[in-house]
Amino acid sequence: MKFFVDTADLGDIRSLVSSGLLDGVTTNPSLVAKSGKDFKEVIKDICAVVPGPVSAEVAGTEYDQIMAEANVLRKIADNVCIKVPLTPDGLRACRHLREDGTMVNVTLCFSPAQALLAAKSKASFVSPFVGRVDDIGWEGMGLIADIVQIYDNYDFETEILVASVRSPMHVVEAAKLGAHVATLPPAVLRSLFNHPLTEKGLATFLADWAKTGQTIV
Repeated sequence: MKFFVDTADLGDIRSLVSSGLLDGVTTNPSLVAKSGKDFKEVIKDICAVVPGPVSAEVAGTEYDQIMAEANVLRKIADNVCIKVPLTPDGLRACRHLREDGTMVNVTLCFSPAQALLAAKSKASFVSPFVGRVDDIGWEGMGLIADIVQIYDNYDFETEILVASVRSPMHVVEAAKLGAHVATLPPAVLRSLFNHPLTEKGLATFLADWAKTGQTIV
């Protein structure tokens, strides 16, 4: 499974890139607004430090505006992935952008039927929002299972990018189901390291080593 980080915070991104765990970045207007910086400059800075796809979301909702914004954003860097809404105009733009070789992330997916449409439109990624589905009393992971089954049935090339991830268990369950990517807030990605037995075991090893009075260097 690939790990993307869902943030526009360059400090967090640099830290995670240095860990070797990061495969890409997703952003949205809300995340960029928190940075207080110019949108295009934020995307440019992120693309400079991240080797993988960096999703930059359009603000337009109609086809012509989506395409106009996409044409600006994809010139920022080769690894920009245009993020479009899962609407008729968004999917029309998706198909045309993909024909030009531009990566496209179709976002705001909440049903298997929508995911099927995204794959038919040749999306590079489709982003089902598992946390938001859970919030309304439905099963987010059930949505992922359905999309995985449908995509496997037809060998679609669109990658399933699990979004709105709230906990390590979302990541583990998505991986068990065969989703290709999870995009995580930095805190959730770092929490994947945590286990009380790891911490306890390390403390024991260090205490035993200290008793020997030895050093390695």
